[in-house]
Amino acid sequence: MNFETESIEFKSGFTEEIYKEVIAFANTDGGVLYIGIDNEGNAVGLSNVDEEYTRITNGIRDAILPDVTMFVKYTIQENKVVRITVNEGTNKPYYLRSKGIKPSGVYVRQGTSSVQASGEQIRQMIKDNDGDEFEAMRSLEQELTFESAGATFKRYGVDFDPSKYLALGMIHKGDQLYTNLAWLLSDQCEHTTKVAVFGDSANTTFKDHREFGGSIFKQLDDVFQYLMLCNRTSATFKGLERVEKPDYPEAALREALLNALVHRDYSFSGSIIINVNDDKMEFISIGGLLPGLSTADIRLGISQPRNKNLAEVFHRLRLIESYGTGIRRIYKLYENCAAQPVIEATPNAFKIVLPNMNTSTPLQNETQLTPQKEQILDFISRNGQITEAEIMDLLGVKRTRAYTLAKQMCDENLIVSVGRGVNKKYLPQL
Repeated sequence: MNFETESIEFKSGFTEEIYKEVIAFANTDGGVLYIGIDNEGNAVGLSNVDEEYTRITNGIRDAILPDVTMFVKYTIQENKVVRITVNEGTNKPYYLRSKGIKPSGVYVRQGTSSVQASGEQIRQMIKDNDGDEFEAMRSLEQELTFESAGATFKRYGVDFDPSKYLALGMIHKGDQLYTNLAWLLSDQCEHTTKVAVFGDSANTTFKDHREFGGSIFKQLDDVFQYLMLCNRTSATFKGLERVEKPDYPEAALREALLNALVHRDYSFSGSIIINVNDDKMEFISIGGLLPGLSTADIRLGISQPRNKNLAEVFHRLRLIESYGTGIRRIYKLYENCAAQPVIEATPNAFKIVLPNMNTSTPLQNETQLTPQKEQILDFISRNGQITEAEIMDLLGVKRTRAYTLAKQMCDENLIVSVGRGVNKKYLPQL
């Protein structure tokens, strides 16, 4: 008969297996561990209970991270059994110092056994304890190096040494473990950026494709260099003067790439996708707009960074000036071009399309004006602005249709929305 339960475990003597049991109880619902009682519940006792007691308490203190001792209570029973009461911890996951924060080092209670936690269980414990901000969570990978990051900081004249890691958000305050931000900056980062070059505007015929990995600093450099190789230059003559014009403004490529790297949702494993053809470049990153933002807001320069610490790192290196200015700069670079950049957002993805300036034709997905939209634009040109109530009166439509039309025109970069609720109004695009 097995006397062990989900919350009771027996060990006839000291072995390092007790560390796994303590970890499992602390990571689950707590429990009691008896040292000196066999699996049948017989008190076989310890030969030198005082010596074993010291060995157990020191071992649990030294072998387990984060510090679990505040949740552990020891008592000696009948001068031969050590009773270890483990309460559920508040800084999960607890793990073996020698193995790290991975399945081989993290244990949970499952029935009457202590078993290795799955990767998903570990991630959930980290999320429950650290919150929903991916960059601030403790990284599952702790063997990190920072050669690319160190070189980048040095290039821009900014100090980068371990004493700065906590201030940068690379170290978790509770147990000094690396955060996911550190992982993103490290040479071990597993996220990638994929670039595909197509021979047709429908993006069906591959001409070349590359995948860039490593630190996101390395990806920034490598991808930008590759995109510049794709950025051809066309030449025309003005009288006797040769005038060269690249397909894409170098600064626009840089800003679009920075936007994708800094603002994507890294809690998903998919890659940033960049599609290149003769007509345009598409930058597609995982993670839609944060709640409350629209594409029109983005056009106006309003920004709410998903990865605040990552954005601050790039700002500290002067790779970005301030939140929201990059998109405005892109549109400024295209202000005299026949085809304008296009921003699209879904709940799970964000895309910015840069047209080839040398094609001099609008992008295929640029929206054609309908009679109703022409009426709205004409009203704005005469009055400087329009409200949803005025759209209803102008077109003889209900409020839902007025709202839908206005939103479509904002998404198509024809007008911009200013204000909220009853104070909302629509202005001409800048």
